[in-house]
Amino acid sequence: MALSFIGWLNGLTASGVFLFSIIFGLFAIYKARKTHSNPLLYLGLTYFFAGLIFTGDFLDFITVLITQTNIDNSLGIIGLINWMWFPGVAIFGMFFGAELIIPKKKWTIFTIYLILGIIFDVLLIYDPSTALTYTTPDPLGSDLINDSLVFESIVGILALLFLVSILILDGFGFLAKGIKGTGIIRRKFFYLSLGAFLYIIGGILDGLFDPGISLIFIRAAMIISALLFYLGVKT
Repeated sequence: MALSFIGWLNGLTASGVFLFSIIFGLFAIYKARKTHSNPLLYLGLTYFFAGLIFTGDFLDFITVLITQTNIDNSLGIIGLINWMWFPGVAIFGMFFGAELIIPKKKWTIFTIYLILGIIFDVLLIYDPSTALTYTTPDPLGSDLINDSLVFESIVGILALLFLVSILILDGFGFLAKGIKGTGIIRRKFFYLSLGAFLYIIGGILDGLFDPGISLIFIRAAMIISALLFYLGVKT
């Protein structure tokens, strides 16, 4: 079955975010090593993991293009290879915010979210049917398989905790620092705050709903957020 218009939009935007986030993440890590910038390193790791969240969508898109049908998802492989990377986003996203706002507590925050991330992945892999739900296109091959977390599950609750934590520390935390700052420091923290809000809102809309044509705006905002973050931390 040929991809529908929405199927093409879904596949191209998912692939775009997947490739852009991984390339941007590796670029930021490379620049961080050259400039010895810890915030840029943590930002690069955050976006590298953020890109990997779209691995299943990217592979499903490639599979449809080659075979005209979706990946065999009878074992729930799409959701597993997407969401298993999510703790990496939370761990390094929180570490990134802590480095810039409360550096004395960054290792405490890192340890807490590392433990929560391990719990997330263990529960996800142990019982994926409780944590994930799917919408399979009808007919097969007309769109990508859509995976969503079940937010009544422990994995879903942890995911919400991760998102709210990043929103508070990186979104509102950077905003507060920007309001208190002056000149270039003020501008940089506003960039960081806006980047955090754009990515988190985009991620929530992308993960919770099947937004159709608005995908192009949601995923474009997620890409723009990376540029705002980079403006906020580059020297």
